[in-house]
Amino acid sequence: MSTPVCTKAGKAIVSRQFVEMTRTRVEGLLAAFPKLMNTGKQHTFVETESVRYVYQPLEKLYMVLVTTKNSNILEDLETLRLFSRVIPEYCRVLEEGEVSEHCFDLIFAFDEIVALGYRENVNLAQIRTFTEMDSHEEKVFRAVRETQEREAKAEMRRKAKELQQARRDADRSGKKSPGFSGGFGSMSSSSNATIITDTLMEPEKPKASPVPARASGPSKALKLSARGKEVDDFVDKLKSEGQVIMPSSGKRPSEASKALPPPVNTESVHLRCEEKISLTCGRDGGLQNLEVLGMITLRVADDKNGRIRLTINNGDKKGVQLQTHPNVDKKLFTTDSVLGLKNPDKSFPLNNDVGVLKWRLQTTDETLIPLTINCWPSESATGCDVNIEYELQEEALELNDVVISIPIPSGVGAPVIGDLDGEYRHDSRRNILEWCLPVVDVNNKTGSLEFSVAGQPNDFFPVNVSFVSKGNYCDITVAKVSQVDGEVPVRFSSETSFLVDKYEIL
Repeated sequence: MSTPVCTKAGKAIVSRQFVEMTRTRVEGLLAAFPKLMNTGKQHTFVETESVRYVYQPLEKLYMVLVTTKNSNILEDLETLRLFSRVIPEYCRVLEEGEVSEHCFDLIFAFDEIVALGYRENVNLAQIRTFTEMDSHEEKVFRAVRETQEREAKAEMRRKAKELQQARRDADRSGKKSPGFSGGFGSMSSSSNATIITDTLMEPEKPKASPVPARASGPSKALKLSARGKEVDDFVDKLKSEGQVIMPSSGKRPSEASKALPPPVNTESVHLRCEEKISLTCGRDGGLQNLEVLGMITLRVADDKNGRIRLTINNGDKKGVQLQTHPNVDKKLFTTDSVLGLKNPDKSFPLNNDVGVLKWRLQTTDETLIPLTINCWPSESATGCDVNIEYELQEEALELNDVVISIPIPSGVGAPVIGDLDGEYRHDSRRNILEWCLPVVDVNNKTGSLEFSVAGQPNDFFPVNVSFVSKGNYCDITVAKVSQVDGEVPVRFSSETSFLVDKYEIL
């Protein structure tokens, strides 16, 4: 039996053999593996005349179990599943470099699953405990040994001081030092005392430079508004410890990622369509509140295009409420879905962002939730097993940089991750587990995460969600921009964003 992790081209990254196999044999089996796979079938195993490959895709990699054809395939599939769950425990990202960096950790974990070619009856939590090799007896032994070393050094310094004091007393009285009598005279005793002193005494540690006394008056040590050297040193120290230093806006990484980058190339007429969602759901189902606020903002950079009109394409079927700017001709918009000034001879302001149309959607209809989150904590003997899943209900949307933040009880350590779609980050400072999904769309509309950690079911709420999207939730867009005179089309650029203001499951 062999358990390699390989690339899609059959290159072995790490491989553990549980029977006698040469490296050439393993590399040959893996080189033939990609050629045997048939992408048109849903099978997770292929066979040759001598061996069977049982495999599971891991993004760009494969977890492969190479066994004989006489092996029980049901047991092999269960063993393979456990191997696949172990890899994300040590590798944050399922890539070749990350697996190579933690290859020995993976091999030690693999050895806990299979011994002498037979699977051990262990689960993921036990594997983690075994590989950590945390021994109470070892800690006690180390503590006792350190205590003995400290006592021995203290005794050594005490004896050395006694010898030095005896030598100084002997020099002052002109007598031989006690304990050094013999036929060599006082010179010998002084020399011997010097040798013993140099051997037993530790070198004197350099004394710290004296700290100047602080002037009386109010202390300014905690005045963080000052931009002095002390603040810079403090920030540099935090950075060296791995702490992420946020800009002056004070937003966390998950919040800072909510803003989409501005477009690089813009026309003299630029439109920005922005929507923000605020949503609150109950953990047992039921939408408490869903509110979407949207606005179309116009910016004109050329006075030649100041007298224009915007043709709006309103494909909304959710029941939004529309509101135009007071200077916009409301009757024209109601009849023709065209945004233009009440006085057609006037121009829109130059180089200013002007909001020309707003809309608002407020509902408690659960079918309008764009992304549903189901968090299901279950109490177990060791704490809680938490299953959390998402489902994209608004299939027209493509959500980017999705981060689902689950609170973790303080002081319980890192959670044990089971099945996982995407990636995860454990922020021990904020006690939050962040489930990160680069893209959620119609091709990736569902996913799940399983983890185990000590705690109670109520400890894992509220769950917060953040994402950004270049799509439009309410389907309100600008179809055309034209001049007031002659309705000549005007070139324009536009950007659309759908952001999260608040998205939580209580």
